[in-house]
Amino acid sequence: MKLSVNYEIASTHILTRKKQTLVAAMGVTIGIALYIFSNSIVSGFGVYSKSNMFKSAPHLRIYNKDKVSQPLFTSGNNVVVIRNPKITTLTNNIVNPFTLLKDVKTEVYITFAAPQVNVDMFYINGKSQLKGVGNGVNILEADAMFNIQSTMLAGNLETLTSDLNAIVIGSGVAEKLNVGIDDNLTVSSAQGVRKIMRIVGIFSTSNKGVDESKSYIHISTAQQLAQQSSDYVTDIYASVSNPDEAEIYATQLQEITTYDVEDWKAANADQLAQDNMLGTMTPLISFSIMLVAAFGIYNILNMTITQKMNDIAILKANGFKGKDIIRIFVSEAFIMGFIGTLLGLTIGFILVSIMQTVYIGPPIGYFPIFHDPNVYATGAVFGLVVSLGAGYFPARKASRIDPIEIFRK
Repeated sequence: MKLSVNYEIASTHILTRKKQTLVAAMGVTIGIALYIFSNSIVSGFGVYSKSNMFKSAPHLRIYNKDKVSQPLFTSGNNVVVIRNPKITTLTNNIVNPFTLLKDVKTEVYITFAAPQVNVDMFYINGKSQLKGVGNGVNILEADAMFNIQSTMLAGNLETLTSDLNAIVIGSGVAEKLNVGIDDNLTVSSAQGVRKIMRIVGIFSTSNKGVDESKSYIHISTAQQLAQQSSDYVTDIYASVSNPDEAEIYATQLQEITTYDVEDWKAANADQLAQDNMLGTMTPLISFSIMLVAAFGIYNILNMTITQKMNDIAILKANGFKGKDIIRIFVSEAFIMGFIGTLLGLTIGFILVSIMQTVYIGPPIGYFPIFHDPNVYATGAVFGLVVSLGAGYFPARKASRIDPIEIFRK
């Protein structure tokens, strides 16, 4: 019975001090709403950034890394014999690539794998030249891995399956050289091979560096430009079942090959560091806002306790224990926090829904934000915990009041 009386007293305080209750709840509301909104933006941009990486970068890459000669010293006087280390790799191709590719595909965590031939070359249109990289691929395999079709602005990818003179270029290449679909484009490889190609497609990954340099050509065409045979392969790209554990899979894959295995996290370390920094700062800002809201609840309850010293003394004189007093004021804090959290979740949901309808334009499209259940759950728990914490300390102060001292005054 006494437990229900405690909550009845708490409800009475809440209802008789509506303005203070509303002010305290609004502090929590603003904190929760901003927490949900800011973290939803971070989550959305994280997903967008990762998906943007996977438009051109594989989960795992197997390649022949350049080897650099090391300085040599004499055993006696430590005299340097080689002063300027040089790259000693004679060729960047993978020996017996299709045997290795078969072994890679047998690994249970590999969902897809394909060979690729990368060729450094110049794109030439009249007197205009642009340095870039041609990716020699089986376009259907590459599309299955990178979803190239989703980045296409114009043209037809499937033309590359049968036309060895076809090329699909990035939007930056097309803009800088002022070329379009069905135009001819001369390419010249580092080996001096020149070839006139027909532009059959233009793509945009929204990555400026990629769009201004990259192109897709048939793997046989790339081998011709590199003056190599049909078993010449520079890279093997692989997709894994769980991209977030790519570094673990890279270690496992390294055990079956002597070539270097690089995961997408290592290849995009700079971008991921920026994303992690943003992901760390945003919760800290939200936490600071919630602390301000917590101090609001603390101050209101502290003021209530000061004003109701006589009431608290009477309650204790009538048999209420210290824990009952704590329950009363913690209940008040919980009610304030619950109201604020509920309103904050609602406002946060509305803000995220509104931002989802904002169209930024190509290639991003709509604003990259989405409803993440984890963010809402964390925000709700965070709001209630902070509210309870803010209510506990003044409640503990109230529970220690000596009714005799109050009556003497």
